[in-house]
Amino acid sequence: MIDLETRELRYFVAVAEQLHFGRAALQLGIAQPPLSRAISQLERRLGVRLFDRDRRGVDLTDAGRVLLREARAALEAVSAAALRTQRAQHAGRALVLASKAGASHRLLQRLLEACAGEVGMAPPEVLLCEVGEQAGLLRSGRADAALMHVPVDDLTGFDFEPLFTEGQVVILPAGHPLASRDQLLLKDIAEVPGLPMARWPRIDGTYPDGPGPEIHTQSQLAQLVALGKTLLVIPASSGAWQWKEHVAVPVTDAPEITTVIAWPAGPPSPAITSLLNAAKALHTSADVTA
Repeated sequence: MIDLETRELRYFVAVAEQLHFGRAALQLGIAQPPLSRAISQLERRLGVRLFDRDRRGVDLTDAGRVLLREARAALEAVSAAALRTQRAQHAGRALVLASKAGASHRLLQRLLEACAGEVGMAPPEVLLCEVGEQAGLLRSGRADAALMHVPVDDLTGFDFEPLFTEGQVVILPAGHPLASRDQLLLKDIAEVPGLPMARWPRIDGTYPDGPGPEIHTQSQLAQLVALGKTLLVIPASSGAWQWKEHVAVPVTDAPEITTVIAWPAGPPSPAITSLLNAAKALHTSADVTA
């Protein structure tokens, strides 16, 4: 087994991202010769070539691309472990719960109320984020748990507890002809003239091709819909951010979405266990999706 040091992984990632030894050395605050030696030593230890070097510059090999993906994840995990360890020294500290702004608002509100009834549990600190950011917050250690959605969010490396499953709605400009319908099908909204479907990021962060705008923030999305520039399909409970210029119409054949509480893989901490206990109590309460 080959043990890799975090230092050499940081060196490798810097060169892989810059594709230039001089710029990478400057970023790291070291001289270029020891950086070059460290990368060469890493290649010898692994028995693979990580970079193709020629007069035109530096490029990653297939093996280098694999290590870049793994090294980023490893460094992020080490950083998260240090952050969580430091926070653990504070007895009774508040659990940090990440949630996409505007998503599952009623559930989040009821969950916080339920947490107040858990003996010995400090009120969770809510960390609101933008589209698709929950996974990064969990992996970096900035959040302890997150409200996420299956199958649209990246749950790789996380354990999770399902909370509820719901249908989806299309959000339209209030004045659009389709806004007066009681329900719609996906084919009805697939190619609406002048009103393309908003493009959400995939799990890998890339965007699908299409005429609709790339969505980065909820406020951007809300205004684009109000201006009649796009439409979108979202879980029915995500409508807390809707403006008076919006109308939500059920899409009867859209895939169902399950909201979950996710946390880094492994036995849940006492704080997460308390959060899960509070969530279970909601199943006997009134509808949390309203």
